[in-house]
Amino acid sequence: MAKTLALILAGGRGTRLDILSAHRAKPSVPFAGKFRLIDFALSNCVNSNIYNVGVLTQYLPLSLNNHIGIGKPWDLDRRRGGVTILQPFRGKPGSTDWYEGTAHAIYKNRSFIRNQNPDEVVILSGDHVYAMDYSKMIDFHREKGADLTIAAQPVPYEDASRFGILDYQDDMRITDFVEKPADPPSNLASMGIYVFNKDKLLEVLEKYCSEEDSDFGHHIIPPMIEEDNVFLYAFDDYWKDVGTLEAYWQTNLDLAKPIPELNLYNQEWKLHTRSEEKPSVKLGENACASKSLISNGSIVNGQVENSVISPGVYIEEGAVVKNSIIFNDSIIRKNSVIDKCIIDKEVEVKANCKIGYGDDLTPNKDKPELLTNGLNVIAKRATIPEGTNIERNCRIFSYVNTGDFNNQHVPSGSTIVSEIGKKVAEGDEDQVRELNV
Repeated sequence: MAKTLALILAGGRGTRLDILSAHRAKPSVPFAGKFRLIDFALSNCVNSNIYNVGVLTQYLPLSLNNHIGIGKPWDLDRRRGGVTILQPFRGKPGSTDWYEGTAHAIYKNRSFIRNQNPDEVVILSGDHVYAMDYSKMIDFHREKGADLTIAAQPVPYEDASRFGILDYQDDMRITDFVEKPADPPSNLASMGIYVFNKDKLLEVLEKYCSEEDSDFGHHIIPPMIEEDNVFLYAFDDYWKDVGTLEAYWQTNLDLAKPIPELNLYNQEWKLHTRSEEKPSVKLGENACASKSLISNGSIVNGQVENSVISPGVYIEEGAVVKNSIIFNDSIIRKNSVIDKCIIDKEVEVKANCKIGYGDDLTPNKDKPELLTNGLNVIAKRATIPEGTNIERNCRIFSYVNTGDFNNQHVPSGSTIVSEIGKKVAEGDEDQVRELNV
């Protein structure tokens, strides 16, 4: 794949991940303990022998840029090709500084594409979970003489309105494409993986894009179906779009199953990442851990069940963590019980807390569309006071501390906000820089 260029769209905020993405771009959200979401796209590229990769960043790129660096963990630290971070820039007078849609982001980087001069350009999302050999899709694209090939697979009907929906004929030629329809005509969904001939991509970008919002699903793919050779590549292996809190939580826990659908231990298809330099996992005298992923540097003296524990987490004696995801360097103090929670980095849960209990599934009052299934989310560097009881569907913002709680009982559907956390969630750039998040 020496003449192939991969472009990874990694600048999205991921608003449906709510306060998890208030501090970081969605592709840099931690996943499966020691990894980040973008590791899947990057690893798929190098495992497919694609070593020329551009990563398009925009929203809060610091953690993502630090994670990727010069690309060494993925063998992308190369003189020729390698990884290039493509950030927004000011162009000609009158043009916008920012990427305004998926197609517009690629449009703004036409010069980079021309300079690389590939035969094909593979366009990827940086926030999907899957293992895929792109070389097979590229071979299919060439065999069909396609101008554009779109990877797709069926999704649950209840989720179909979140995707571009396709129709095709017997030779796999796509005949229709509807972006995120309210009433989907089918459940065959685009995976957001595109293979373009380089010249055709540059042609349609010039023809259909402007200095305003331009998106592949709305502005590029529909007219190409009418005028060009657009084909479907059916992918029937594991693939998940973790675009919602529930999908993110469930996909993480699915990897802790005895035999998960996605094999993270496949030595023939390694998932690469920038690992933190931490010692081995340590289990205390009375520790108990089952059906869980526990990452390097963690110390477990309590009980862990059906959970994902990231690097550097400390769980004290008598504490119980179940059905939960705990991000890096968080602390769960003695005799606290955590059930069905996502807890972000550097959170401290003081002793004798109960987080996630009871049968009251009142949706979150501020974000009812995001939290309805009993999941609690606690954002970065929050502190939960000793003896606090938090029920279900609650949001605890970053930097919350003892003074932000009115009492020790937080009923289902509540949101606890600190002034700092609110500024960060609202996109206060000065506050974000000050906190170095």
